[in-house]
Amino acid sequence: MNKDLREKVRELGDVPKHIAIIMDGNGRWAKMNSLPRAAGQKEGINSVREIVRVCGEIDVSFLTLYTFSSENWNRPETEVSAIMKLLFSTIRKEIDNLDKNNVRLTTIGNLNDLPRETRKNIKNGISQTRDNTGLNLILALSYGSRQELIRAIRRLGNKIESSQIKSDDITDDVLESELYSAGVPDPDLVIRTGGEYRLSNFLLWQAAYSELLITEKHWPEFRENELLNGIIDYQNTVFDRPGFLDSLSSIERDLKSE
Repeated sequence: MNKDLREKVRELGDVPKHIAIIMDGNGRWAKMNSLPRAAGQKEGINSVREIVRVCGEIDVSFLTLYTFSSENWNRPETEVSAIMKLLFSTIRKEIDNLDKNNVRLTTIGNLNDLPRETRKNIKNGISQTRDNTGLNLILALSYGSRQELIRAIRRLGNKIESSQIKSDDITDDVLESELYSAGVPDPDLVIRTGGEYRLSNFLLWQAAYSELLITEKHWPEFRENELLNGIIDYQNTVFDRPGFLDSLSSIERDLKSE
């Protein structure tokens, strides 16, 4: 645990309520270390475990992890099969620890695409942790933002056809209510590991006003120090934004006048 970085985060305040992470670079990390690709996936689990723990300890409310995209189904069958087995075993091993640490597990994406036993395992984990009040851990599984938006539009179209709503009733809030992420605040900070400068079909609607952090570190290398430094960068960006101090002064004036 890095006490100095944690203290800096506490001093700056305004910890992001919702952090979303594109966990990229497992395969490249494995190649750099002359290891099989599967070793990168397994080491990436250690990063997940540490980042979940740290987020819970510093009072992040929501953590969304881009775990398996809808495009990942196009990978070689052997690789997809290995990822599904790893997902199944990881959920089974980690769920009691998540529950013990008051983490609430949820998902976004089309779970029906997943193998039956994997899907059952995830649903059991969701059920086991549903009453927890700590960190909300959201796994994006078989998720694609374009597909999510198409699904939402179709659902709204069906409501218009059945006269439940009119087209003029559609607002940002109405559309958001049909997304997988309905009820979850938009991410304050989106982090992408592995050095690629793109969102890769991840939370395109929700991340419209998110701060973006791209790091060259591959996901298996991304641990507590990298996360805390990223949060500090976010905090400094928020403080440097034009009008931020003025808004704080306005809030202070309002509080004093009460």
